[in-house]
Amino acid sequence: MHRPSKFIFSFVSPGVDATIVLLCLQLLIFFPFYWLLTVMTDNRDSDTLTLVDNSFGRLPDHLLIEIFIRLPVSEWAQISCVKKQWASLFLGECLWQAALMRTFPSASQAKRWPGPIPQGLSKRRFAALYVGKHIFALDNDIDEIVGHTYLFLKEQLELSNMPPPSGILHGTIIDQFITCGKSRDVAHELASQIWLAVLDNLEENQHTFLLLKRLALEGDVFLPFPYSRSIKVQWRVFEKLFTDFRDCFDQADYYDVLAIAKNKFQPIPSAWLGF
Repeated sequence: MHRPSKFIFSFVSPGVDATIVLLCLQLLIFFPFYWLLTVMTDNRDSDTLTLVDNSFGRLPDHLLIEIFIRLPVSEWAQISCVKKQWASLFLGECLWQAALMRTFPSASQAKRWPGPIPQGLSKRRFAALYVGKHIFALDNDIDEIVGHTYLFLKEQLELSNMPPPSGILHGTIIDQFITCGKSRDVAHELASQIWLAVLDNLEENQHTFLLLKRLALEGDVFLPFPYSRSIKVQWRVFEKLFTDFRDCFDQADYYDVLAIAKNKFQPIPSAWLGF
C-alpha cells in the first residue's frame, strides 16, 4: 500500500491537527477528488459540508498547494472554483512554482533564451512544458520553447479580432528558433508542426471560421525559405474550411475560397466540391 511521504508533515503548522492532515491524505489517496467537490457544493448535507469545509479551511496555504499539485491537472480548473481561497492560490505564483518543480524537475536548470517570444513566469512555463509534452510528445531541450511558441501563436490567432498577417507570425516563429541556434530546416519543420497543432486545436466557432477564411484569402507573397509557410499548413487551412466549416459559407465566399484552393492545389479533393 502507498504510504504518505514523511516530508508532507513538515508543512503542517503547529495549530493544525494531524488528524485533519491524515483525513485529507486519505481522501486524496483512496477517493476521487470529485467526491470532495460534490460534498463541498452539496447543501443537502450541511453537517458534512461544514465538517469538510472547516477541516480544509484550517490547512495553511503551503499545505493546500502540496495537496493540489498532486492531483490531476484536468481537475485544477474545477478545484479553483470551489473556494475563493483556492482560486487565489491558482492565481498566485507559489502554486505554479511548486507544480513546475514537481512535474518538470529539469525546468529549474533551463536558461532564459533570446528571441522575440519570452519565457514567462511559472504558470506560463508550466503551460508551455505541458503543451510540449502532451501535444508534441517532446521531452528534450526544445520542449519548452516549442510550448511557448504554440501558446504565442494560438493567443495571437484567438484573442484578436484582427490578428497580424500570417507571414509576420510565421516569421516571428522562425526567428525564435533560429535565434535559439536551430538550423533553417529545423526551424521550418518546427514552425510547420506548431501551425498544424494550433489549427487543429482552435475552437469551432464563428471567430475561427472568419480567421481561417482570412488566412485562405491572404494574397501570396514570395518569401525566401524558411519564411514561407509550408504547403501542409496551407492545405490544412482549406481542409478545415471545406470540412468543419462548410455550413458557415455563403455562396459567394465559398466560390472565392474554392477558386484560390484550385489555384494552389491540383487536384483538390472531391469532398471540397459542392456548395
